[in-house]
Amino acid sequence: MRILVSNDDGYLAPGLAALVEACKAYGEVDVIAPEANASGTSNALTLQRPLTVQTAANGFRYVNGTPSDCVHVALTGLLPQRPDLVVSGINNGENMGDDTVYSGTVAAAMEAYLFGIPAIAFSLQHKGWAELDTAAAVAHELIGRVLQRPPSAGPWLLNVNVPQRPKAALAGWKLTRLGKRHASEPVIRQLNPRGEPIYWIGAAGSAREAGEGTDFQAVETGHVSITPLQVDLTDHAAMPAWSGWLRP
Repeated sequence: MRILVSNDDGYLAPGLAALVEACKAYGEVDVIAPEANASGTSNALTLQRPLTVQTAANGFRYVNGTPSDCVHVALTGLLPQRPDLVVSGINNGENMGDDTVYSGTVAAAMEAYLFGIPAIAFSLQHKGWAELDTAAAVAHELIGRVLQRPPSAGPWLLNVNVPQRPKAALAGWKLTRLGKRHASEPVIRQLNPRGEPIYWIGAAGSAREAGEGTDFQAVETGHVSITPLQVDLTDHAAMPAWSGWLRP
């Protein structure tokens, strides 16, 4: 068994080290992560400059690019063998609802899924790494379960969010759908030292759709949220309406 581990917080992130330890019992582990924090980069690939790969003292390899760059480079020439599973995280903060569109953590896993490899993105509810051992224990158990009993023959993609509480206080695991957030907070306008305006992207909006069955509701009630994802963005429900609109 070969497992590729990546993230979006960078190769020095505690969550990455914890996820690597959670994987070691299951086979050979390769680590290829961004050189710097790349949160919010979504599925971006670096196409305007070359990428470099360096090796840290602990053996982790890091790329001066995005999470998607890391997995793409790994799968298309860097690794001598194709991994059986790709895992990403453990992210410093939740990736639920609309977060998945922007998340570099999810993007790293999604890049593997696009190459036909099963993949899991792991995130811890709040920033600061408190209860990271809980998330690592959940990752270890979930990885073991899917390796022993895969949910399907084809590739699959899971988004997993772990509540920030001791493992003994978890309420269990729940299969969930993505909730929805309110719109982001307004940008924060400041002036740089030259008196020119600069803008910081505002904080993510609060949960808007967080009812029964959503990832927001599951994590809030102490459950590990497990959401199967897909890449098809087609609005299938709207196809009949658009078909009628096209008719003369």
